[in-house]
Amino acid sequence: MSPEIISIIALAVMFIVATVFPVNMGALAFVAAFLVGTLAVGMEAADILGGFPGSLFLTIVGVTYLFAIAQNNGTIDLLVRGAVRLVRGRIALIPWVMFVVTALITAMGALSPAAVAIIAPIALGFAAKYRINTLMMGMMVIHGAQAGGFSPIAVYGVTVNTIMADTPLEQSPTAVFLASLGFNLLIAIVLFFVFGGSKLLGAKAGDFEGEVADSRSAKARGDDVDFKGFGSGMYGPRDPAGGVAVQAKVVTSRKDLTAQVLTVIGLVTLGVVALGFKVDVGFVSITIAVLLALVSPQAQKGAVNKISWSTVLLVCGMLTFVGVLQTAGTIEYVSNGVAAIGMPLVVALLICYIGAVVSAFASSTAIIAVLIPLAVPFLMDGNIGAIGVICALAVSATIVDVSPFSTNGALVLANAPEGEKDRFYKQILSYSGVVVLAGPLLAWLVFVVPGWL
Repeated sequence: MSPEIISIIALAVMFIVATVFPVNMGALAFVAAFLVGTLAVGMEAADILGGFPGSLFLTIVGVTYLFAIAQNNGTIDLLVRGAVRLVRGRIALIPWVMFVVTALITAMGALSPAAVAIIAPIALGFAAKYRINTLMMGMMVIHGAQAGGFSPIAVYGVTVNTIMADTPLEQSPTAVFLASLGFNLLIAIVLFFVFGGSKLLGAKAGDFEGEVADSRSAKARGDDVDFKGFGSGMYGPRDPAGGVAVQAKVVTSRKDLTAQVLTVIGLVTLGVVALGFKVDVGFVSITIAVLLALVSPQAQKGAVNKISWSTVLLVCGMLTFVGVLQTAGTIEYVSNGVAAIGMPLVVALLICYIGAVVSAFASSTAIIAVLIPLAVPFLMDGNIGAIGVICALAVSATIVDVSPFSTNGALVLANAPEGEKDRFYKQILSYSGVVVLAGPLLAWLVFVVPGWL
């Protein structure tokens, strides 16, 4: 059996095993890289490790470490509270605040599951309190996370841009970011009106004060609060109506406020230096994180443990295995098979659907890390716009994270009130089915078919 076929079988087995068993796909990828590289391709261990993405490793560690410090010192909480205050009692704006705040958090470098874990309990709490459609609110949070996920300093964005930088293809980090932002924003607009957002126009928080008071009276009588979440822990217990519990005033010391202001300045500096002056994102982010840790040592306690080590393992393992695929000739082998189809537009659509279907059950980051290198030789023919295909693939592989089988979908489902979980699960499942079927097609029609990218 040829090395190309062996490596393809190994790749398929990795995805199946990681889907069926709770094993990190990155760990499986390192094992596959070692076994396939040494036994089938004849590579030395040093050659295999030559494919380890050191720059991407530092970037993920740096930005997630910085975000963990921002979460610990209350900066994220400050942003959420500030955004909610802007609503000024207008209920119709609450879903949009959740969308925008989640997008900002991921655009700053947080992983989308981390952002969803923080915002989902708050968002669904507001949904229960003000009778906002639960599905609409939960999906607004997830699409918000994906909207900001491809910023040039976010993990998804850095992953795509790092892979593309090693190819001769034209790339546009801004186009990929705006494509995901615009596509998810359009979905959010449709969600808002389809699931009753128009009925919220004109509604004020004061209209619900009587109901909330009744709920709090019930709490005083000892009724349980059937509301559990995976939030950051910086938010207090919740009232029976699902809102943030009675907490009349948030007291912030001068020292804490100083740390929060410096964190905001640090995040702005990261964007300016990394994007404006093209300095490596990993080095800039970890430098700012260390400076903040020195300024506020208390806030950085536990921050290292909050670095997304599972994602570091996943991405680094997959890209190391991709290096073995390139040496084995698998990339060229698959590309030649794709080219034999002879219809570039159809091939691009097929790639988008593969990304969507697999990502609905497995890791979006992993499928992006595999599919982009496989598509590069096919795109080098110049018969189809490379940037458009990458944008369509990026969108297709991530919008399906609304699936209840993905981390984001599961987090939203976990934060639904206990009595509604079964019904909510069916709603999310139906919605994710629509997204998997229609999302890649729409992305293909918008970004690939017109040929404007």
